[in-house]
Amino acid sequence: MPKQGLLMSTAKTKVMPDFKPDGRLRRAGALVLAASMRLVDTVLPPRCIACTEPIERHDGLCADCWAGVDFIQPPICDTLGIPLPFQLDADGSSVSAAALAAPPEFSRARAVARYSGVMRNLIHDLKYRDRHEGIALFTRWLANTGAELLSEADLLVPVPLHPSRLWRRRFNQAAMLTKSLGRAVGVQSDPFMLTRTKRTKSQVGLTAKRRARNVAGAFSVDESRAELIGGRVVVLLDDVITTGATANACARVLRRAGARSVDVLALARSVDPLAASQ
Repeated sequence: MPKQGLLMSTAKTKVMPDFKPDGRLRRAGALVLAASMRLVDTVLPPRCIACTEPIERHDGLCADCWAGVDFIQPPICDTLGIPLPFQLDADGSSVSAAALAAPPEFSRARAVARYSGVMRNLIHDLKYRDRHEGIALFTRWLANTGAELLSEADLLVPVPLHPSRLWRRRFNQAAMLTKSLGRAVGVQSDPFMLTRTKRTKSQVGLTAKRRARNVAGAFSVDESRAELIGGRVVVLLDDVITTGATANACARVLRRAGARSVDVLALARSVDPLAASQ
């Protein structure tokens, strides 16, 4: 074999040992990280993301603001995720009269809290005031609330904005939450799976029936990505569920494209007092 070829062969077969830092290096790295965090806390002290009062850790709420979040706790409707006054079935599962009267296009919906008080203000800060410092906290809340849904999920998909609205707002809050949550729980996310093909009116102030008409035919699955959805369990992400009209419209097109099932996960939901009492 030529000398050059022999040298190349030897180089190819040489295996470099893996670098494994010893305990002293790990401890030194931990000390440097701790010192860096203390410096950051000195320059930018932790503050409540809702009221800006000083707190002990970043990405959190003070005690008063935490108490102002109306978290949705069991018992809840297994389908709609709305709170119930008591457990309806002996086996621990419950389906509300609202879900039985008008079964949704999605399988299950879950939301962290009611759309009121501090949670409403936090979402408004995110959507309309470009305050993104709550993403880390929102991600933890979503991962906890949606643990059952996420454990079965194959794909996370955000509710899309129409291009004209996205251009004005510059970001899609649902897509930001989806990306962060996907990384946190290790589930694939696709911000472009759904597109908003119709420029709809704002849903604010519309009745349930008008909301449903407003978003009818407003969404479609991107043709170039449709093959990625067949037979998969999809979790649809949004910031707020109100009547469920948007979630239904999105779930309908996802199922028609071949999704095995669609669940919905949101930061908050508006709870109809009549639906919640049934």
